[in-house]
Amino acid sequence: MPSDNEDWLIEFGHEVIEKKAKIGTAGLSDKERLVYSLWVSDYCMRNAGDLEQAAALYKNWQSDGLKSASNLRLPRSAELFSLPPPDFEAGYLSRFEAVCDEIRKT
Repeated sequence: MPSDNEDWLIEFGHEVIEKKAKIGTAGLSDKERLVYSLWVSDYCMRNAGDLEQAAALYKNWQSDGLKSASNLRLPRSAELFSLPPPDFEAGYLSRFEAVCDEIRKT
């Protein structure tokens, strides 16, 4: 059963995807860009178990996630997006709830 944060990410991520389709990534706020980066990560991790397809969905998913998290002063999110992909994959599920909680407070 999905957690409250999983539901939130799916719902808010959908809103961001629709906005991105209308105005492009450049028109997204830092929070929206971070949520989109997290959504891409989550989609790949939960469906494939790795991040191999993340760049195909969003070329700059990791660097934009890190930049947005840093701009928003979200240390847990910035730490996750600063990890090398193998470490990101290994720690993703254990960090997911704390990262979502941090983003949701902004």
